Amino acid sequence: MGFMMQMVQFQEERLCGAVSSLRAMESVIDSTIEYCKTRQTFGQPLIANQVVHFRLAELATEVESLRALIYRAVEDYIGGADVTLMASMAKLKAGRLAREVSDSCLQYWGGMGFTWDNPAARSYRDSRLLSIGGGADEIMLGIICKLMGILPSKRR
Repeated sequence: MGFMMQMVQFQEERLCGAVSSLRAMESVIDSTIEYCKTRQTFGQPLIANQVVHFRLAELATEVESLRALIYRAVEDYIGGADVTLMASMAKLKAGRLAREVSDSCLQYWGGMGFTWDNPAARSYRDSRLLSIGGGADEIMLGIICKLMGILPSKRR
């Protein structure tokens, strides 16, 4: 029974990791927006550049999409369903998106982004764990493929 209990616990761990990443991503996006409003380039705030505000809008949209996936998985979990597929998808997406958000935001901070206490730098360092702990991205992909029925069978 211990193995089965551990397998159930993994789904909880994966969901918790995905859930906890949401606020962290929102926070680094919000901090970056505030910084881009004050950072002046060529006589105007950095946020005034279309490529900057469009990219921040895209990142916020991706975070909201992840939130919808997480809410669905948590609702199914509370309802007693097997959420192995949804939890694995949520964890995979959360880890990859956290890296994308932190990397994109770090770019707008320029050299300031590499100071130790910078929120984008911290996010860049901390977000990497999500794609490792509770099962690496490759493990999540294997689980997803298996549950989708597309994992190739082993040949002997």
